[in-house]
Amino acid sequence: MEPAALERFHSPGKGNGLRSRRRVRPGELLYRDVPFAYVLTKQQLGSVCERCLRRNENLHRCSQCKVAKYCGRSCQKEAWLDHKQECGCLKSIEPNFPPDSVRLAGRIVFKLLRQSVCPSERLYSFSDLQSNTERLSEEMKDGLRQLAQTLQLYLKTEIQDESQLPPAIDFFQIFTKVTCNCFTISNGEMQDVGVGLYPSMSLLNHSCDPNCVIVFEGNQLLLHSVREIQIGEELTISYVESLMPTRERQKQLVRQYCFECDCLLCQNQEKDAEKLAGEDHAWKAVKDAVNEVRYPKSKEEWKHVLARCQNLLSSSEGHLPDTNIYQLKMLDCAMDACINLESWEEASYYGSRTLEPYRLYYPGFHPLRAVQLMRVGKLQYSQGMFPQALETLKQAYNIMKVTHGTDHSLMKVLMEIKEECEAMMRIQ
Repeated sequence: MEPAALERFHSPGKGNGLRSRRRVRPGELLYRDVPFAYVLTKQQLGSVCERCLRRNENLHRCSQCKVAKYCGRSCQKEAWLDHKQECGCLKSIEPNFPPDSVRLAGRIVFKLLRQSVCPSERLYSFSDLQSNTERLSEEMKDGLRQLAQTLQLYLKTEIQDESQLPPAIDFFQIFTKVTCNCFTISNGEMQDVGVGLYPSMSLLNHSCDPNCVIVFEGNQLLLHSVREIQIGEELTISYVESLMPTRERQKQLVRQYCFECDCLLCQNQEKDAEKLAGEDHAWKAVKDAVNEVRYPKSKEEWKHVLARCQNLLSSSEGHLPDTNIYQLKMLDCAMDACINLESWEEASYYGSRTLEPYRLYYPGFHPLRAVQLMRVGKLQYSQGMFPQALETLKQAYNIMKVTHGTDHSLMKVLMEIKEECEAMMRIQ
């Protein structure tokens, strides 16, 4: 959809919003946006290219800071404008490394100093962004002040005196804007790989039952409709993970975005009973274990994670249904561990158990369900379970053509596996 078909408007009780100027069908690409500024997450350093955000085993590192790594010359060249000034900053604080929000704020400062026009500000500029300073809790403000001090130290080699900066560049204010306006950038498998600021897309307001979803292709943000939208209807996305129980969603919305959601799903505490089903002591133990899991870097660490998952899943058997969200996260974790350890049969077993809960919690068109179906379909295919695999892949396709669109690279991978599966069934 051309940007002219979307317009900024005053949304009653919400402030600024974004609406459609024409009728929209499900699965339309409404907006494609590049970031104003973005960074790779610390967790993915060294395994993902800083520029295109694609996973790569053979990355080339920047010869100056030796931190930033790229697919090759072209990615490094394209990234140089954003990396040029931060390069010295990264070098000056080694062996330490800044938090993702500090590195992102640093890039924003350099971008503002360059005074370059950015296509991501077409509908809404960085200076327009809301900061909600007056509504933030004192605890939150203290945390942001500490980040502003960290930023000052991080930028010392490039900016010796903060008071010499233009008035528009206020470190604390930058963090207040980043807190409630940044987007987590995910890869095709819906794993978090980066954090970015897309000012025009900050116009989108929240709904627990949204009519749009956001997916990424590299660092590009793609906004797709997942329902029919009428002329003048507001476009919405979900700011928080819809798997969370109502109370957790509300807590995050108040803490990070300074508002309470009063939608019907929240009022009715929709599906909360299923999300926390089972015996309290059992799911609390699983919840603690899930929160302790850090992204493993080696086979040994994955073995340790899998053993922990197996023990907990075994002890929670009969006490927790798979629809309990912490049990579900544990099944996901076990599946990831098995995939990394190439235990395909076991991965397929855990993955299959997640499909019914995913259908329950991600009804309609949701990218997370599409990706989960695709992953399980691939595992079934690798086990020679072709009829089951084809059925699972078809379900993934029907959702993904709406959430990602037929041009998305992930959709192309899905089509290839689906065609291979169909070919194998013809042979048999």
